[in-house]
Amino acid sequence: MREILPGVYHWTATHPSIKIEVSSYYLARERVLVDPLFPDGGTDAFPEPPKHIVLTNRHHYRGSAKFVDTFGCTVWASAPGMHEFEDGRQVKPFNFGDTLPGGIQAIEIAAICPDETALYIEREGGILAVADGVVRMADSPLGFVPDDYIGDDPAAVKLALAKAYRRVLDRDFDTLLLAHGNPWVRGAKNALREFVEANAPR
Repeated sequence: MREILPGVYHWTATHPSIKIEVSSYYLARERVLVDPLFPDGGTDAFPEPPKHIVLTNRHHYRGSAKFVDTFGCTVWASAPGMHEFEDGRQVKPFNFGDTLPGGIQAIEIAAICPDETALYIEREGGILAVADGVVRMADSPLGFVPDDYIGDDPAAVKLALAKAYRRVLDRDFDTLLLAHGNPWVRGAKNALREFVEANAPR
């Protein structure tokens, strides 16, 4: 686990189902986890015990159950994806436009799946957390997930995603927290703008 901004922590862990490394985040000031798996350091890794977990889509429940058992965290997921949790997992719904614990704002993306959400944190120049609509491998530019994972009409989904992210560009942010790939710390808005213009030119 490393502190990428004051009070913002990032780590990677191997997803038990898809067997690839994915990124998780902890916002210490807000005491909010985003799309978490448990870090190598266990409970001692956290400067303060987390209180809430916010998912950027329903597929990112990941290791949330362990955090619920360990810390008593409350899990939040977007209302259009709540059918995923009919198995009895205790998850609270939020709607697009809601303000979540820690002042985090839920922004509709919805193109790759109806519950796809971006999370906006208004500090450190603005922080935006995204789910599967945009990814970054190593230190590469931003991109899409492979077409096999993007739906029956990849071209249409990609265009819809780029248009959704164009709307996000109205906000001030400087850092991008990606569920798949390394976070983009500083200069992230320009990187996302380039991604949008390449895939949905005006």
